[in-house]
Amino acid sequence: MPTGSDEMDVRRLAGWLPERQDDLESWLAGHRQRVEARGEQVVLHPVIEEFQELIETDPVVRMYVHQMIAQEPGNKPYRKRQLESVEQMLRLINEVLTMAPEFGDAMVATPLNAILDWAMGTPAGFAALRDPRINAMLKKILTAWCEFLSSADSLYVLNDSPSGWKSDAAQAKVGMDQYEYDPEDEHWGFASWNDFFTRHFKDGERPVASPDDDKVIVSVCESTPYGISTDVQRRDRFWIKSQPYSLEDMLANDDSVDQFVSGTVFQAFLSAFNYHRWHSPVAGTIVRAFVREGTYYSEADAEGKDAVEPMNSQSYLAHVATRAIIVIEADDPVIGLMAFVPVGMSEVSSCMINSKVAPGYHVHKGEELGHFQYGGSTHCLVFGPGVIAEFALQAIPQPHDPSPPLVQVRSRLATANPAG
Repeated sequence: MPTGSDEMDVRRLAGWLPERQDDLESWLAGHRQRVEARGEQVVLHPVIEEFQELIETDPVVRMYVHQMIAQEPGNKPYRKRQLESVEQMLRLINEVLTMAPEFGDAMVATPLNAILDWAMGTPAGFAALRDPRINAMLKKILTAWCEFLSSADSLYVLNDSPSGWKSDAAQAKVGMDQYEYDPEDEHWGFASWNDFFTRHFKDGERPVASPDDDKVIVSVCESTPYGISTDVQRRDRFWIKSQPYSLEDMLANDDSVDQFVSGTVFQAFLSAFNYHRWHSPVAGTIVRAFVREGTYYSEADAEGKDAVEPMNSQSYLAHVATRAIIVIEADDPVIGLMAFVPVGMSEVSSCMINSKVAPGYHVHKGEELGHFQYGGSTHCLVFGPGVIAEFALQAIPQPHDPSPPLVQVRSRLATANPAG
């Protein structure tokens, strides 16, 4: 098992899991102790009992789950084994279903991801987390957790203790002064954790760049650039090390695929502290808007040791993870048909399209399209060939920058080529 100092010097971006491996392992040890202290008399949530029954009655599922715990991850630098049995894993997950994320320097914003992290990096784990039976069960578990996070019971983390989201440190990290909330209310006027997570900016906080110029394409999300690819193909091997974009797979065989071949894909990711609503990059008419079901915890095993950072699987996840696909016919004829693909990455990650965003609806540039409920997230913008004249400087990924710049939502992302 890896124990070298170089291998332990891991940095995770985006704030969903702690930057340092030691901090992640410390949280796992504490969570394990908390569950053990409660004893085996704790009643399992019905959805955990259902998962337990699936494991016990389906021999292939049972084999996968046992093996992914028993095997050692080849790409995760753990000092010690944190998962030892199926029963323990189920009880660790069960505990999370009545927890909301707490703030902290070594914050574990995605606790289910943390619990499964060891297993995700094993040969059996790569296979298990792509298995439709296991994935369907994980969706049920995540839905149950989402119900808790959408209830008033989840508001207990909105307090002013050091681990609370009303603490001075948390408010500074989130930039709470930019958001709508009621400072006089015990829970700032939010009805649940998810309500807080999907908070709105105050009026005027993120103005639309060049609202009357259809050539200016704006940022859909408050996010950090991940990649820009040109000459993308209809079908490519998205599962290999370079994770090239495969339009047919990413867009779920949508009728629009042929119009994007040889075009451009821009991808960016959201951090745990970002604004999580989506806004239209252009003025135009909605052609299609739907959610494609997919995986929740599958990683790109081709990334090898680099898969310790979930962000490194982003291109792969754009093809296999649960995602929304929104196709827009832009008012600007040079832009023409374009697509926006918000992708859920672990935990709840529900892609919620606004009800009015339906075929035939005309959106204004910067108008809200929908939002992510709690969980990690990334997104892609897809353009046809010859559309993009240039990307804004802040939109160009900086892969070696330890603190890459954030592209604000509705700021200028790119400019389209002139007509003709």
